[in-house]
Amino acid sequence: MENKERFIPLIAVVLVICLCATGLVGVVGGGAIFQALSGGNQEEVAQDGEPSQEKESGSEKAESTTEDETDGQPDSNNSQTSEASESRRSSGEQVLALPGGDPPTLDPHLSGDATSAVYVVEIYSGLLTYDLDLNLIPDLAASWEVSDDRTVYTFQINEDAKFHNGKPVRAQDFKWSFERACDFRTGSTTADTYLGDIIGCRDKLRGRAESVEGVQVIDDQTLEITIDAPKAYFLDKLTYPTAYVLDRENVERGGRTWTDTPNGTGPFKLESFDLADGIVLAKNENYYRDPRPQLERIHFTFGGGSAMIRYENDELDITPVGINDIERVTDPTNLLNADLEIATELAVFYIGFNVNQPPFDDPKVRQAFNLALDKEKIINVVYKETQTVAQGIVPPDMPAYSNPNLSALNYDPDRALELIAESTYGDVSEFPEITLYTTGAGGSPARITEAVIASYKDVLGVDIAIQQTDWPTFLADISQEENPYQMYQLGWIADYPDPQNFLDILFHTESRQNHTGYSNEELDAILDEAGVEQDPEQRVALYREAEQLIIDEAPWVPLHFGLEYELVKPWVQGYSLTPMVIPKYQYVYISEESP
Repeated sequence: MENKERFIPLIAVVLVICLCATGLVGVVGGGAIFQALSGGNQEEVAQDGEPSQEKESGSEKAESTTEDETDGQPDSNNSQTSEASESRRSSGEQVLALPGGDPPTLDPHLSGDATSAVYVVEIYSGLLTYDLDLNLIPDLAASWEVSDDRTVYTFQINEDAKFHNGKPVRAQDFKWSFERACDFRTGSTTADTYLGDIIGCRDKLRGRAESVEGVQVIDDQTLEITIDAPKAYFLDKLTYPTAYVLDRENVERGGRTWTDTPNGTGPFKLESFDLADGIVLAKNENYYRDPRPQLERIHFTFGGGSAMIRYENDELDITPVGINDIERVTDPTNLLNADLEIATELAVFYIGFNVNQPPFDDPKVRQAFNLALDKEKIINVVYKETQTVAQGIVPPDMPAYSNPNLSALNYDPDRALELIAESTYGDVSEFPEITLYTTGAGGSPARITEAVIASYKDVLGVDIAIQQTDWPTFLADISQEENPYQMYQLGWIADYPDPQNFLDILFHTESRQNHTGYSNEELDAILDEAGVEQDPEQRVALYREAEQLIIDEAPWVPLHFGLEYELVKPWVQGYSLTPMVIPKYQYVYISEESP
């Protein structure tokens, strides 16, 4: 996602990578950015044990910059809290408590990070979604048909679909919502990426059209969407929050604060949002499809001290596991081990280079920075062998995709120095000052960040400064048309299970999610061909070719793929660690029986 990225902030604390629209993750989605090492779902544990507030989802993601340094021992009131928890469960109260993070936005058309996505996918919904096995399924659409040339999609809206206040959802609501997302005045950074295949979307985004020509209302229950060419992944894009339906009256009457009381369509509705207490979601009694939510409330807490201690005191039902606790929870003799769940995530954490800023405008320098890192050693030491070293871009568990013959830029310090000598700079003494930008609040950098900086000093003799920025500012900065960051640390979690969500969205010249500024006509041609290729095997072959080209040109240093570690109380039933940020709490309920 553009900002969507389910970008993840790079957070070295939690071995859970949360990340949707979700793409970016800080070192935290849309793809999306999300907070690294916390991952789709962006609940990171900070040094004091509280959740980090950074991340981006297909969504970007950030990696937490602090570690959970608690001793992991329960408080003295353990027996009292356990009794309270048992009393709550025996009474049949369906309330789930877990750590959460402060989202940059609750507007689905603006969200592009994993932290926001965790809430957005539960409050709102779109035409399609995924089940827990990542099968594409109908959501607000009851069914759809595709034209013979695979460019026209006709959706029948679920007749039972209602907004939270009971108002029926109509095709006109989708027409207005798509037009709002594609209106340049809305300021969506993800609309171009996820809706840009629709005819007229980019014209409206650039102020050249009043409406989106490719979205037409046939009648109250029928919506027609026309795209510019057959795209194998188009339906998957409609699961992204930018394509979610909104209530026009709710948005227009609420003004800039409409998300304080959103009238969504998802399985849960926003009950309260308090920076001191967190976010509480309540069951949507008007939810339109199965399974209907059984939880009465979900409490995402923002404070309260160490998440691990609160979990051991039965104050939390679920918690991610921090680095300092990973060894004891993975010990089969420890009682907590019975609660441990581990799952892979469709996420990658990396260092990005701005190829338009020196010294990273020279590919030999970028290649040298790849070869100068002993990633196997760094990842194993920092993460205690709990994460998988990344040699490529696409996570190894991506469905229907693999790249077994990928040639990686493996650790080779001698060759790294040779490449520096062969570069246009000739020697590191000719480099300008280098700054690595990461997410954080000014405390100690993440362990992974410190290890990377130390390795570059030891191998290349390069001094690198670290600049920490809060997650919302980081996302805003990196999503500018001209990325101001010279070198940055982030994560990306899938918005949908397709290699296009990584290779095309993050590296195509025209993509708004391409924060490196990397541009290669040969790569663009391969990605464009793969986008319309209908033969699955040929499509995979093209993406393998594209991934190898990206690795060779080195706009990134891939660090590690995502792996989640969470503790889940035995009375929590139906909970899944999903590889992406998707709606999942409608499947969860609290068992009345004591564990």
